[in-house]
Amino acid sequence: MREPKPNSGELLQGTLDMLILKSLIRGPMHGYAVMEFIQQTSEDVLKVEEGALYPALHRLELRGLLASEWGVSENNRRAKYYSLTPAGREYLVEEAARWRRMAAAIARIMEPA
Repeated sequence: MREPKPNSGELLQGTLDMLILKSLIRGPMHGYAVMEFIQQTSEDVLKVEEGALYPALHRLELRGLLASEWGVSENNRRAKYYSLTPAGREYLVEEAARWRRMAAAIARIMEPA
């Protein structure tokens, strides 16, 4: 019996934090804008559910990797804007290097024998 295929756009475990931090390298954004950025930049391959995004933003803020402040969104609604802290920038550099090493290792394994 074959296992079902994972959903298209399903994120690998541990990548959401890195993608959020990378999104915010451009400057402060509210949560919905982070979701849109990830989806659009990945050409609709990656989709982030609100149920995963907002707990991740909160977790990153508690860890000191993000700071937040309330503001008004482009459609005139109150929104919480997140930005990278210096610790968040440092963590992103480390995680991006780890991700590149892992992706290269997987690519070597997946090469034809």
